[in-house]
Amino acid sequence: TNPTPTMNHALTTTATHYSTLAHYTTLQTAFALTSRRPLQRALTNFARRNNSSSCNKGNVPSNAKTSTSTSNNTRTFSSSSSSSSSTTVTTTTTRSSNNIPKVSTRGQDAVKLLPSYLADARAAQPLYHPIDAPHGALQLGVAENYLMQEGLTSKLTQLQQSLKFDADQIYYQPTQGRIGTRRAMTRLFNRILSANYCFDEDCMIVGAGCNAVLENLAICLAEAGDAVLIPTPYYAAFEFDLVARAGLKIQPVTTFDFNDLNCNGDDSDEPSNKARASTIPVHMYYPNKAALDAAYERSMIEHVSTPRILLLSSPNNPLGVCYPAHVVQECIDWAEERGVHVISDEIYAGSVYRTDEGRVPWTSVAELAFHENKKLGPHVHIVYAMSKDFALSGLRVGAVYTENEDIAVPLQKLNDLCQISSQTQVMVEHMLDPALNGGWADEFLMDSQEQLKRRCGEVEQCLEEVGVPFLTGEAGLFLWMDFQEFLPALVDGEGEVSAEEQAQRERALYLELLQEHGLLFTPGLSMKAELPGFFRFVFTAATEDEFQVALDRIRSFVKSKRGE
Repeated sequence: TNPTPTMNHALTTTATHYSTLAHYTTLQTAFALTSRRPLQRALTNFARRNNSSSCNKGNVPSNAKTSTSTSNNTRTFSSSSSSSSSTTVTTTTTRSSNNIPKVSTRGQDAVKLLPSYLADARAAQPLYHPIDAPHGALQLGVAENYLMQEGLTSKLTQLQQSLKFDADQIYYQPTQGRIGTRRAMTRLFNRILSANYCFDEDCMIVGAGCNAVLENLAICLAEAGDAVLIPTPYYAAFEFDLVARAGLKIQPVTTFDFNDLNCNGDDSDEPSNKARASTIPVHMYYPNKAALDAAYERSMIEHVSTPRILLLSSPNNPLGVCYPAHVVQECIDWAEERGVHVISDEIYAGSVYRTDEGRVPWTSVAELAFHENKKLGPHVHIVYAMSKDFALSGLRVGAVYTENEDIAVPLQKLNDLCQISSQTQVMVEHMLDPALNGGWADEFLMDSQEQLKRRCGEVEQCLEEVGVPFLTGEAGLFLWMDFQEFLPALVDGEGEVSAEEQAQRERALYLELLQEHGLLFTPGLSMKAELPGFFRFVFTAATEDEFQVALDRIRSFVKSKRGE
């Protein structure tokens, strides 16, 4: 089963044909582990047919240890079937025909931008199973909604079986999306964002997910190297969405130093909420003019970058709360004065589940514009997707709404790279159109909000029972928990602590939760929280059985830390 010189020859030339080291590794491993001679012969013959001329010229060595040129980048892949057999592939920065090109710097940087907790979520093994792995890890850090799975899959199956496949669906679609899909999305915006605002379907573009349309919008609004202001804590993947290809700089907007700890904000706009039990009151997280000014100046100094965009997550991820209307309006007014675009990410607009208990009402930027007798205009934009409210993260359905005529054509052209398939668009049309589905979408959202409220209430009851502070949930799929009490003790007492040491303390607590208690939460510092020890608990990322196990594990963790 060990690779022969001829097989190595075939592998190397095939990998050169595909121009990727990953293909080489996969094929090499396949040869090392399989005894299926027809497969070996087929790949060998393929390489001979397609690379005979390069073989004759000696572009690929035929010895068992394959070296392609001199370089500092050497990787060795050893076969598990033989400790003495290995293949060394040496890559160079040049892209000549006899070298396997290494990954570009851009490619490497893109991987570095991914939040570490996503890698931890993928690597957590074994995952919980009630029989096979009762002590396995519970993945509670990625914002997906399993609460509505049964009814949703049934509805989608029914839709698939009933939809007719028209001839126009097999051809290229309008780059901004099918007119029926954009019209359906416009109606949805009137349903969950603002019933009063007059949304224009011609200002709507649908694309493959919120991250895709957000990236495209950012590319159209700012130059590479410009800055984006984002109030903290924020959704960690914003850094990937806005940096990897758009090339923007992220400038966090910290808020604690610009809010009064003893003040509860504007009482006329923010009803009191005595149920909130966090050690950090919710109003401390609200961005304001002073916080935005400070972040703007820091960006000019630290990044030498002019902020061009203010990105708001509203309702907020990861806090699970709604900004009061006056907070959002202050941000819009500040941005207008500074000549900065506002992007409002309203992906959780349909997941506001507490509205009648003295909570802060959620207000879209579109509703604010209506009350000001204005249009959103060329400087305020909305992004949305069906991944959260409709639990359809796999369908990749996002939307951007902008009235900026100057970016309409560039935005459509960029959307050509991330269009939604025609079949998915037609399905979405039928899901959202009450004339076609009998009001199913409205009923689904109301049912989902009730389920979110129930789950959140159970988490809050558990945390109150064990005395762990939290922000009372109002929207979204998660709860913001305060685990500062359980951080490792400071090495040098209560003196000034470096950011690195704070990160190490939170990482230690995060790993303890994961490795000893099987709880994988989203760590706060990965979302640029100002203090260590906060975690986002995605309470929808679990079945009912898994959810109850998670609550029991939280109780067990707290008792063990307190020595009870």
